[in-house]
Order: sequence, then structure tokens, then C-alpha cells
Amino acid sequence: MKLVSPLLAAALCLPAFHALGQETDDSDVFELDEFVVSGTRASLIKAREFKRESKIVSDSIVAEDIAKFPDLNLAESLQRLPGVAINREAGEGRRVSLRGLGPDFTRVQLNGMEVLGNVDSPQDSRGQGSRDRAFDFNIFASELFNRLDVYKSMDATQNEGGLAGTVGLHTAKPFDYDGFNAGFSAKVGTNTYTDDFQPRTAFQISNIWDDTFGALFSVAYSQRETVEQGTNTYRWRPSSSAQGSDISALTAEEQAKINNGETRWARGNRQSAWGSDQERLGLTSAFQWKPSDDLMLTLDILHGEFSSDRSEIHLNSRGSNSSSWLGGGTTVDGVTYPNSVINDIEIKDTGEVVYVDVSGGNAAVETRRQHAENTFDQIVLSGDWRINDNLRADFLVGTETSSFDIPISDKFYFETFGDVVSDYTKDPFYLHNTWGFDTTDPDNWRAHEIDFAASYQETNFDNVKADFTYFLASGSQLKFGASHQKFSNDGYIQRNDNVLRSDFQSGAVDDDVSAYAVVFTDHKDQDWAIADFDKALTHLGLTRDPGSIQNVYEVEESTDAAYFMYEWSSKLGEIGFTGNVGVRAFDTSIKSSGRANIGDIVVKSGYDDILPALNTTFELRENLLLRAAISQNINRPGLGSLAVNGSVSESNGEVTISMGNPSLQPYYSDNIDIALEWYFGEVGSFAVGVYRKDISGFIGTDLATDIPYSETGLPLDLLPGLTNSTNVAEFRRPINYEDSSIDGLEFSLQSDLDFLPAPFDKFGFIGNLSFIDGELDYASPAEQAQGISHVSPISGLSKKLGNATLYYETNNWGARVSANYRQGYVAWPLAIGNDEFGDGFNSTTYVDFSAFYQINDKLKLTFDAINLTNQREEQYSDLVARRLYNTTSSGTTFFTGVNYQF
Repeated sequence: MKLVSPLLAAALCLPAFHALGQETDDSDVFELDEFVVSGTRASLIKAREFKRESKIVSDSIVAEDIAKFPDLNLAESLQRLPGVAINREAGEGRRVSLRGLGPDFTRVQLNGMEVLGNVDSPQDSRGQGSRDRAFDFNIFASELFNRLDVYKSMDATQNEGGLAGTVGLHTAKPFDYDGFNAGFSAKVGTNTYTDDFQPRTAFQISNIWDDTFGALFSVAYSQRETVEQGTNTYRWRPSSSAQGSDISALTAEEQAKINNGETRWARGNRQSAWGSDQERLGLTSAFQWKPSDDLMLTLDILHGEFSSDRSEIHLNSRGSNSSSWLGGGTTVDGVTYPNSVINDIEIKDTGEVVYVDVSGGNAAVETRRQHAENTFDQIVLSGDWRINDNLRADFLVGTETSSFDIPISDKFYFETFGDVVSDYTKDPFYLHNTWGFDTTDPDNWRAHEIDFAASYQETNFDNVKADFTYFLASGSQLKFGASHQKFSNDGYIQRNDNVLRSDFQSGAVDDDVSAYAVVFTDHKDQDWAIADFDKALTHLGLTRDPGSIQNVYEVEESTDAAYFMYEWSSKLGEIGFTGNVGVRAFDTSIKSSGRANIGDIVVKSGYDDILPALNTTFELRENLLLRAAISQNINRPGLGSLAVNGSVSESNGEVTISMGNPSLQPYYSDNIDIALEWYFGEVGSFAVGVYRKDISGFIGTDLATDIPYSETGLPLDLLPGLTNSTNVAEFRRPINYEDSSIDGLEFSLQSDLDFLPAPFDKFGFIGNLSFIDGELDYASPAEQAQGISHVSPISGLSKKLGNATLYYETNNWGARVSANYRQGYVAWPLAIGNDEFGDGFNSTTYVDFSAFYQINDKLKLTFDAINLTNQREEQYSDLVARRLYNTTSSGTTFFTGVNYQF
């Protein structure tokens, strides 16, 4: 703990140092709750004041800032802040990355309580079925919230965790408004790829009685159809031979390259589309009781549902060489189909086959259907009580339950043999297939196999905390408190693959698909036949069976913590000087249980530590602030890494083991922040900040070979004949790797352009730009012993992030256009299989537009356009070669609607 000693020294010195300064009366504290938000500029002022009055480095969005951005959900609102990046599914924001670290490193608090919203991606290449600590912002509509905070530095009052930072979400409260308040919004929309009708509504009503009791209710509901379409591979693999294909038409040099393993072929060669019929419902209620000026109690209840019927459709190669166009010959129902004939190819200097003309290629159709359900429930009771002039108490008791279930995840495969040309030369990130047969004719396809699957996971959070503030005569204060947090995550999967595969191939079951094939037309490049699942199961007399329960897991974490912090507000001569210094102690215990083919295992572990934090702010002159912060924080390991389930197997006398590691330690980070903030005019602010994070304990997969079984720490009853001295050929598990560092530079500017001549003086600008640099130094224990180390990029780190918004607003109408840029980043920085290293995403720029017309004080018309340029998402495999992995686009979405304030 590099920072502990100097910070504790600072903690001892600062009270004496503070006594030299001038005292500041409590009346100088800015009361943010007194703001009345009206219009974009007023909301920008309020957000600016939250940032200005904060004791730590932070940014905020409030009130109409969210409603007036052309955003579908909270993630897209947050991307407007410096240092924030998001990933998207079907053009809609899902998860947040902060300051160069991925979503697993960003803690999310909802109404003051830490939460987790389970999430996955509908695409295998982006993490189908992933388990982590990230929050899925797609669960909630932005209309339910009136403030978002991003806390970038840490003080001792904050729960440890969230190494990148903390996102605070706040739903509306009745005492946010004066008396009775109600509002209604309704929008209808469509997308250029779906041409559907997309309703989106929200309603909120609140009232206060006798200035002592208030109640608020809100609801938001939406339906949306999405299609994300394009082309993809499932990576590229080298070929060691022609796999039986006829390559005699090729040149001798081309034949030699194929047979010598000098060529690399795309697997899959897929034209693909992912569809989703989504339904989102959010409900909030808040009750506040203020029996006296010294006591306020607040009860928040929130419920969210997000369900989707998802489809995944592919038209692709099958083949015998990792699903390329090579090989493919087989016998089906007594008919023998020969291997493919390669008529022509084009090979890049680096070996990739980027053009291939094939006769008799083995082609396939994959039809996947999924039903996914997210549910989220939270209840939080909080209060603040001014016990006397010197002591205030704040408390929070809350519970959250969230689940993410996919009860249906089925695949139906067709196959055939035909002619095709696969061409990657026109666009290296977009495949063009030209088919030599009618892909829509069911008679050209036959049934190959059916796969059934299901998965379930649930998360529970319970949180209790109490905070006390003791006000000192000098204007400073002591803060201390304690908390208890209990967290659990559990789940399992079911899988039943290759149903009827052998029966279709042998002819025992008719493989004619004409009775249940339909034509898929939602891809801009090609139409083809796919399976109608309900018709298929009925025709085949098949009952859906997802198979036996597998990979059962449960992770439980319990953390007790306490903190002590000194906070001051004073002056050094003419310079204002505020800040806080403190320490936070925590003790975390972990229980991980799992079951796969290794049987039932329960492992307990834990860790504890003390984390220091120091935040200072110097008011160099009026409206010019200099902030400096130094702290230590942790990030708890990912849930999938902590799960103990895995496999122990024996083949040809060799034992191999793969499992999670509940004994993982958290990541540690020493953090430094320095920021200069200038506030000018009614709206304007300019800020520049630098930060550094020195991180240790990154987690990677360790492979130990030829070790005695006793070193695994596993029981002996997992396989017959195991002893402590049994040789384990391979033992794979996640471990804490070595160190990393991240350096960042952030700029932000917001200003009215009222210095321009009329009518241009109604323009305004909001923008930010971030530069981030960092890399991971890692080595396994065996490599460390040999002095070997590796350097790789950090997952999710974009070296440049930027957002620019130009707005024009009068009392009656206004419009704004926003552009958000994210430089390309690495998604997985380590080896994949044995011949490709990592994958990542290319840069993107999303452009959105919104406008409004205020008919009167109560009624407003709105128009929104999201993703005006139909930005492509381009994912590549291999960090050096950057080969096409997955390229999709999702169309432009338009909404028009009304807002009415009662």
C-alpha cells in the first residue's frame, strides 16, 4: 500500500495546518436543492453547480439534460460526460466504461445503494452468456431519473470498489418539486431497418401535503423492434492441407501454399442478422416524510422489466476445415456429396484467402431463437436526522434483486452443397457472398440438427449503513460510519445439442424442410430460407428438451466496513481551501460453490485492508478551482472468475483440470487526480484534468503443467484413482497477474455563444475530449520465475474519447446535434486458441439530433433522430492482422412526440 504512509501523515498534519486558516460559516454552503430547473440552460447551470460544489472530482447531468438529449437510455446520456465510453447493441447503449477501464470496473449506485443489473450480449463475439459485475443500463428508460453523477475520485465515505469510478443514479423525489407536479410524455418512432411502430411513454405525478409528507409515482413503458445486420466470421484459421477439396484449377504456387499450411481461411463466411422485439417497463415510487426541520425519511421503490424475443440468423459455410469452404464431403441418407472444388482464390501477402470461388461448397443456415428476461427490484429506506447542533446522522437500508433468464435458446441448422463466391477484397471489413443457387428455395436445403439450451442467473444485494457527521466549531467536521453489504450471484445452464443429427443424416427422420421453412428478408444483402421453430417442432413431433442442469454456481460475498474522515472548509490567506482526508477499513468474506462434472465443491476465502483517501480544493480566485486527490481503491474479481465450477477429466492417462478461483485477491489501484476548473458566465465552464492509476492484481488465466495433484487444492474424490501424487498434465485457473498503469488527460467546455451577433447568440456548445494511455504487464508464476514478462493492451481502453454538442435555443423552440467519438479498442487482449491473439473494435462516431417546439407553458412537441449516419460496428480478430470478425449496422431511429406538464 504505497499511499498509506504519506496519507496518514497528511491526516495528522492537516488539522493543525487548517487551524492557521480562516473559518468558514455553514451559511456559505451552496444549497443545490433550491434550484428550480426550467429549460436546457437552467439544467446546465444546475449540473455545473453540482460539479463546482463537490468535494471530489465529479461530473453530473440533471433534469432536462437527460430528457433533451436524443438518448434512448441512461448509458447514452452518460456518454456525454468526459472519460465515459459505452458499448452498443443494435445501436442502443448497454454498458459504461470509465477512464479507460471496462464495465466490470465501474460501480453503479442507485438511490445511494450499490446495484448490479445482469447482462449479456445477443452475439457470441461480444460475450453471449457473460457473467460480470457490469450494470446493464438498457433495463431503464432515462425518463425515470432526474440526475446522474459520475464520481471520479474517492473519499473515505464511499464504499470500496469501482476502481474506474462510480456512477450514481437518482430517481425523482416529491420534495424535488413544489406542491403538486405532474408530467406526461409520449413518443412514437420507427427504424430504417424495421419500419415498425415504436411507442415510448412516461408519466410522473407527485404532491406534497402540509410541507411534511410527499409522494411520487412514475412509469415508463416502451416497445421497440431492432435489427442489427451485417457479415461476420468466427475468426480465421490456418489450413494444413486442402482437406480433400479439388484444388487442381489453382496455380502450383497456390496449391503449395494451401498444402503447406501457408494460407488462412475465414471460418463461417457468414451473412448475419440479429433481431429483437423488446419491451421495457419501469416503475418508481418515492415517499418522503419530514415531521420536523431536523428529520427527513425517504422510501424509494423501483421495479424494472426488460424482455426481448431475440433471433440470430446466419447464412454461412460449413466445411470440414473449421467451417471454411474446404472439405465438406459427406454421405446423407445414402447419397454421397464430394468435397468442394476450389476454382479460384486470391491470397494476401499475409496468407489470408480474401477471395474464393467454390463449386459444391458445404453451406449452412443457422436459425437461433431466444427469449430473454431481465427483472430488477429495489427498496431503499434512507434518512437524515440533525440530532443536535453538533451531530447529524444519515442511514440507509436497502435490498435489490435482479435476474437475467434465457429460458429459450434454441438453434436449428439446415445444410446443402452448392456454388458460391466469397469476396473480402471489396471491403476488408465486409464480406460479399454471391450464391450460385436459390437460397430461398426450401428444396435446396435439408435439416441437419437442433440444439436446445437455457440459462438462469440471479443477483441479490443487501446493504445497511449509518453515517455520522460531527460539526466542529472551526467550521470543519468529522465524519465516521459503518456499513454491512451482502451480495450473492447464482445460476446454471442447460444444454442439449445435436438433437436428431444422426437421424437426419441416416434417413431415420425425414430431412425435408419444406413443411416448416420460411423466407428471411431482413438482411439488406440476401434473402434465404430459415426454420419456423414452432412449425418444425410440430412437424417433427418433437418436444422441446433443454437438457440436464450444468455448471451450477453460487458466489456469496459479505463485507463489513468502517471509516473515519476529517473534512474542512477554510482559507489560506485569500485562497479558499477545502477538502477531506480519511481512511476506510473493510473485511470481505467469500463463499464459492459449484458443480459440473467435478461434483460439488465449496470453497471459502476472504481479504481485508485499509484504504486511505485525500481530496483538496483550492479556490485560486473567484470561479477558479484547483483540485488534487490521492487515494487507494480496489476492484473485486469478476463473478465468473470466482465461481469454483469447472471440469476434471482424464484421457489416455493424462489428467487435465479447468476451474475458477475463489481465492482471487482484488485489483488494487493507487490513484492521483489533478483538475483545474474555471466557471464563467451564466452557463460556462472549462475544466482540464489529469489522472494516473497504478493498478496491480489484473486477472488472467494461468496454465500449470505436470504438477502433483496435491498442488491443486481439490478433493481426491473427483475422479477414481486420484492421489496427491497423481500427475496433472494441465491445470488452468484464473490468477492475479502483475501491474498496469493508466494515464489520462480530460478537457471539457460548455458555454453559451451569446457573444455572437443576433440571431446566432442563441447558440451554445458542450464538448469534451479525453486522452488515455495504458498497458498491462503480465506474467504467469512460471514466467516470473524465469524473468519473462509480456505487455498487452488493457481491455476496453480507448485512447481517445470525444463528444460535441451544438445547440440553439429560444424560449419557444430549440435544436441540438451531438456527435460522440470512441477510438478503437481491444476487447480481449490475450491469446485465443493457439493461433490468434485477441480481438477488438474499430473507431466509431455516432451522430444524434433532437429538436423541440414549445407550444405553450405546458405543451411541447419533440423530434429525435438517433444514429443519423448509420454507424457501423466493426469488430476484428487478432490484434496485429486485424481480420474481419463481426461488422454490423442497425439503422437510424426516429421519434416524434409530445411533453405535457400539468
